[in-house]
Amino acid sequence: MNTADLKPAGGTTAEDLGAVHLIGIGGVGMGGLARLLLTRGIPVSGSELREWPTLAALRALGGTVHMTHEASNLDGVDTVVYSTAIPFEHVELAEARRRGLRILHRSEALAAAMTGRRTIAVAGTHGKTTTTSIMTVVLQHAGEDPSFVIGGEISAAGSNGHHGSGSYFVAEADEHDKSFLIYRPHVAIITNIEGDHLNNWGDLDGLKAGFLEFAELTDPDGFVVTCADDEGVQELIAGLRAKGRTVYTYGESEGADLRITDVVTSVQGVRYQGWLDGKPLGEIVLALPGRLMGLNSAAAVLTALRLGLPLDKITEALASFPGVRRRFERKGTVAGVRVYDEYAYHPTSVKAALRTLREVAGDGRLVVVFQPYRVYRTRDLQAELAEGLAIADEVIVMEVFGPGETRGPGEGGVALTAAIDLGDEHKIFVPSWEDVPAEVVRRSRPGDVVVTMGAPPISLMGDELLVALSES
Repeated sequence: MNTADLKPAGGTTAEDLGAVHLIGIGGVGMGGLARLLLTRGIPVSGSELREWPTLAALRALGGTVHMTHEASNLDGVDTVVYSTAIPFEHVELAEARRRGLRILHRSEALAAAMTGRRTIAVAGTHGKTTTTSIMTVVLQHAGEDPSFVIGGEISAAGSNGHHGSGSYFVAEADEHDKSFLIYRPHVAIITNIEGDHLNNWGDLDGLKAGFLEFAELTDPDGFVVTCADDEGVQELIAGLRAKGRTVYTYGESEGADLRITDVVTSVQGVRYQGWLDGKPLGEIVLALPGRLMGLNSAAAVLTALRLGLPLDKITEALASFPGVRRRFERKGTVAGVRVYDEYAYHPTSVKAALRTLREVAGDGRLVVVFQPYRVYRTRDLQAELAEGLAIADEVIVMEVFGPGETRGPGEGGVALTAAIDLGDEHKIFVPSWEDVPAEVVRRSRPGDVVVTMGAPPISLMGDELLVALSES
């Protein structure tokens, strides 16, 4: 199976899938889809090897979770769903082929769930999850009750998937494996375009062409929303408008349809003045810090206004937005040390997150535990990653998390650690998960901020650090 073979769901609905089995159900993308299907009343099972935090909630909703991968898990199943991370020869995929079961990529199953809804698909190199989450909360505050599947949990709701009664479906559209090209959105939001996943796209021009193709898949009566400040989308904007497609822009640029000015960011959040088509909207406040967070919120504000939602409901939603897990998520404070978790793994997002956390640290130091995500990215962007990590005072680098990848000579965590421009006493490579908490205890002191950052498994480290700090 190859993502090049993926096709739109057409008239297929989620109910047509019968009993669904998800391989790797604990992953954030699979977990969101599972939750959506379960709240839609569809029988769901899945397999896992690790007890991810999401699994308890899926069991509570009636899902069956097998903590093994084996052929018998498919008994009574009609459709098997896999992700790009699952190899072709996986035992359950092989068994599904042998039994002649329906086999769908996650994106194909998600597209089936979108059937009959007005889809708002959020894409971009950075900010997808936060923008999707804000858009969902704005629709909820406006009384729309949207369906949604997000690559992260909205903190207050503890959820990243839901079957709503409203007409809208909000989804995070992932470009890394080209699967976003099977969606047919009413609104396409593209936050930015920057070089990433070039192992699948070839080069930046290929990536830009993919985003343009995605944008062109929007309904003729729909529209595209993107950032006027981002250099990567300028050709896309020009290309779409030349074809008569409707494009709305946001940002600090003078020509933006929704212009934001007087941007102020602090530990309490980000605030700015909004101007739509040159007319003042007043102050808009998001209870999360960082200029990029402000831009993410502006994407949702502009989309909501073009959909006709009331401004007061939009601003109310942003002011009360609870945040997204793994996006500037505070895990707790022990012995005067504040522990955060952050999903950033691309150099641009790493730099933005650490600059914000530097503000949060104040007079304290910033200690980073970084788990690189994907061998090819760590290799190709090593210098940029090292530059970003050098914003911190102390850096602990773990080995690269890259399922299915092979590290070549001179690649991985050792090379990245060596490239960080900090004295040897302020950086260290720690390949063993079990050794990280003790290293954090050794390096941190009251007033410091510690952040776990990078690949998905590192999200489990924060709780272990809090325990270790409490026992020190």
